[in-house]
Amino acid sequence: MEELYDVVIIGGGPAGLTAAQYAARSELKTIVLDKSQSAGALAFADRIENYPGLPEPVSGKELLDIFREQAKRFGAIYREEQVIGVNLSPEIKEVYTMSNTYKSRAVIIATGAMGRKPTIKGEKEFLGRGVSYCAICDAAFFRDRTVCVIGDSEEAVKEADLLTRYAATVYLISPSRKLKVDEAMVPQKDNLKIMKGVIVKEIVGDETVQKIRLMDMADNREREMEMDGVFVYLHGNRPIVDFLNFAVDLSDEECVITNKMMETNIPGVFAAGDVTCVEVRQVIIAAANGCIAALSADKYVHHRKRRRYDWSKSKGE
Repeated sequence: MEELYDVVIIGGGPAGLTAAQYAARSELKTIVLDKSQSAGALAFADRIENYPGLPEPVSGKELLDIFREQAKRFGAIYREEQVIGVNLSPEIKEVYTMSNTYKSRAVIIATGAMGRKPTIKGEKEFLGRGVSYCAICDAAFFRDRTVCVIGDSEEAVKEADLLTRYAATVYLISPSRKLKVDEAMVPQKDNLKIMKGVIVKEIVGDETVQKIRLMDMADNREREMEMDGVFVYLHGNRPIVDFLNFAVDLSDEECVITNKMMETNIPGVFAAGDVTCVEVRQVIIAAANGCIAALSADKYVHHRKRRRYDWSKSKGE
């Protein structure tokens, strides 16, 4: 029998993990689907010192670890899986990853805002024809080929490592002169070549990608490299909503439209944090949104007349 969750939360940042804490604590069967523990805006923050309750400054990653462990302690399930699609219209919603379909009564969208429009010349034109944003989705298509990963984050390093299992040669091309990870995390693989301080100026091809044009930041020298695949892991500040395929109402800026209780236009579907049309992007705002979304999901799933506010009392309002 297929497992049915009360709530599937898409995204493992402060909004998603706060929602997981509140949902799981209210005894909703809760699962968090997170693309990567290191992919969100908070994970990139070097120092957080203005979050209430912190006695000392911590890194964004450390604070996120606390959020995650709290959610798991209350009973939430956490899985690193990239969501690639949804079906939100039926009463029982479906959330699709590469390896699973998750069914639930309610869904909370909390994917943040590190998305971007294509900025490299040729990136948009060759999307799906050699350009990809998902190594786990497309790695097998590049078996014994030459590919590159563009980025300097922990996520980019992890994806490059995954690609080494399939591709003959993987180039990790970092636009900065230093990767944003501990050097010990960089895998030592014969087929992984790391290039730092290099910008990809253009992706070139015919029917599919054939080569890339690079510029070395040290001397502004340009050159070309033959390439079969390009995996882009650069970040921007646009809401990440591509997997939704306009299943919920979006604004002109492509943020998810919600009311003050984090409800979208679809019953049982909620959104929280930077993916919504929020005016202030701060961890505390995202966490507050996640709390509200969970309370609203609890009301929806349990058919309550009002949201549950006092958690010290017994259930059954």
